[in-house]
Amino acid sequence: FYNCRSLTDFTIPESVTSIGNGAFYFCDNLTSITIPTGVTRIENYAFGDCHGLTSITIPNSVTSIGVNAFQACRSLTNVTIPNSVTSIERGAFNNCSGLTSITIPESVTSMGENAFVSCSKLTINCKVASKPEGWDDSWNSSDRPVVWGYSEQ
Repeated sequence: FYNCRSLTDFTIPESVTSIGNGAFYFCDNLTSITIPTGVTRIENYAFGDCHGLTSITIPNSVTSIGVNAFQACRSLTNVTIPNSVTSIERGAFNNCSGLTSITIPESVTSMGENAFVSCSKLTINCKVASKPEGWDDSWNSSDRPVVWGYSEQ
């Protein structure tokens, strides 16, 4: 579906287990997508430059979010990463300028460089009490506010 500018919404079939590299890249009119339980990986640039994407529900089966997977999804406002995710790769949410809130569960043990760069309105809510050992600050290079030990009311 690369560069399919007429695509506005899509339901990924239940049989899909991975959303491949660039699968929906440049689908800038895509506003809604349903990712089925069973998908374990969202690969590199999978939803890159989907400027119209307003929300995304990442199912509990996903373990990895690839490089620049959601880059420049400017209409996204909040994202909850499920407890199944262990890695968020480099630039995964870079330039998501509408993103105001993201919740990162304790399960995330690897965070790529510049994961949230150029997300000017973003507050990052981490469910771990403090920055995990070995995490440097390059994943949050824009110095976004981070709430450690965040719990949802």
